[in-house]
Amino acid sequence: MHEKVINILKNSGLDFIRLPRLDIAECKRIPITLVFLPAHDIADYVGSGSVDIGITGEDMVAESGVQDKIVTLTKLDFGKCSLCVQAPVGTVKDVKELCGKRIATSFPNVTRTFFKDMCEKKTDVKYVSGSVEVACALGLADAVVDLVETGTTMRAAGLEVVAKIMDTECVLITKKDLSGDSAKLVEKVHQRVEGYQIAQKFSMISYNLPKTKFELAKQITPGREAPTVAVLDDPDWISISALVEIKSVNDIMDALIDLGAKSILIFAVSNCRFPTTGPSVYGKE
Repeated sequence: MHEKVINILKNSGLDFIRLPRLDIAECKRIPITLVFLPAHDIADYVGSGSVDIGITGEDMVAESGVQDKIVTLTKLDFGKCSLCVQAPVGTVKDVKELCGKRIATSFPNVTRTFFKDMCEKKTDVKYVSGSVEVACALGLADAVVDLVETGTTMRAAGLEVVAKIMDTECVLITKKDLSGDSAKLVEKVHQRVEGYQIAQKFSMISYNLPKTKFELAKQITPGREAPTVAVLDDPDWISISALVEIKSVNDIMDALIDLGAKSILIFAVSNCRFPTTGPSVYGKE
């Protein structure tokens, strides 16, 4: 995930040079200082106000208990997995059977909350910093709470999911109650990151079409807000441009051909800007 985060930063114009063994780097063309921290620390730093904006997992936000102090600006569409209760295959039919038992996890706060809300008796939650999946085999725990992405590691350890606590992915977060220059910079970074995200999911399509087919064409290529229409020398024809999802490009071109479109071209989008989505969190001077 580190490489994906670095790619987002650089494609969002946050160019920097990080010297060896230093966890701080200054951006070249924007007054922002980058701090490189373990994922489990980032939510704490943003929640405390020490850092204005950060990238971490939703699971780390939940474990840090800072949900009321931060705002999720946008989901980043990678690092997707689930935090699950796992037990040796065939030993647990209902997660409530684990009430009062030993649970090993790297997420003790989330785990305690999950079992406290469900169990009448106290569950013994043990913190394990790594290799959580072997805790049952070593006799340290009756079950574990750990992240599951593909399930390969879980199955190799002889475990199965008995309950899902939460889904998680990487998110861009900021602290609440921003104002002044910090708010302006966070808004700018938010716009840049979302612009790059959109560019990774969309292409620009351009095609010529009989003017009488325009309303039908809008249903195929509605664009983000509306398609762009340009006139041609032939008064009976128009040129249309619109953003389309990359995954649907071929189906869209097929539909346009059936509609009578000509000169259909697809252009890659390297970056873009649109109004940011999500909650309004930026303060005013």
